[in-house]
Amino acid sequence: MSSPRHRPWFSSLAWLLCATLLYLPLIVLVANSFNASKYGGRWEGFTWSWYEKLAQDSATLSALGNTLKIALLATLIATGIGTLAAWCLHRYRSRLQSAHLIVTELPLAVPDIWIGVALQLFFIQSGWQLGFGTVLAAHSTFCICYVTALMLGRLQGFDWQLLDAARDLGARPWQVLWRVVLPALAPGMLAAGLMAFILSVDDFVITFFVSGPGNATLPARVYALAKTSRNLPVINALSTLLILATLMLAVIGNRFLKPKST
Repeated sequence: MSSPRHRPWFSSLAWLLCATLLYLPLIVLVANSFNASKYGGRWEGFTWSWYEKLAQDSATLSALGNTLKIALLATLIATGIGTLAAWCLHRYRSRLQSAHLIVTELPLAVPDIWIGVALQLFFIQSGWQLGFGTVLAAHSTFCICYVTALMLGRLQGFDWQLLDAARDLGARPWQVLWRVVLPALAPGMLAAGLMAFILSVDDFVITFFVSGPGNATLPARVYALAKTSRNLPVINALSTLLILATLMLAVIGNRFLKPKST
């Protein structure tokens, strides 16, 4: 019996199948954003009209503004707290820290709908009115878990002797932090921040449970358009722009995650 590694056609076929399933729907979506047909059943000519209607849709633009505000604030909060959490979990080892690590990583395995329901119940029981603040708190909470996991991986290659060398040269604690620690962790923090930003922009399930009236985010707006709007190609235009923005952020984050060649 021949070894699987002697069958390159199988790996090529598997790659082609996965690429088709993943990217063909996106290609169709992008193409329909320029299709003059309202329902996308057949090609009726090239048009920019759906992008023009998107630019005139105040409700969608308002939802986009809310999404960007929440994503930026949640990214800043999650990056700061997640980096500190990863530093403490990696620097100080104990049985209690092992429990902390499990608690930090547990939300990564819990379905979003459970987290959304739990946060909604918590906010209601605590008397916190659902709105912008609850959405921001929810996004910051689940983004912290991802930032912590990414920064723990980044800290695996951190040279702790740099701290001792800086102290031996007379650097004060704040100088060690500003001139040694932050520059060394900056690429990982930027990549983790980009990941948190993408996750916040993309989230729908958790936001659906913790958002109040008048605080719709872009995913919720897209959901409403898909149910009620007759101009479905507007969703295609909006999705195309989001795909391009997400792709750019993913490429930038991937470049910062790659280790530098020596």
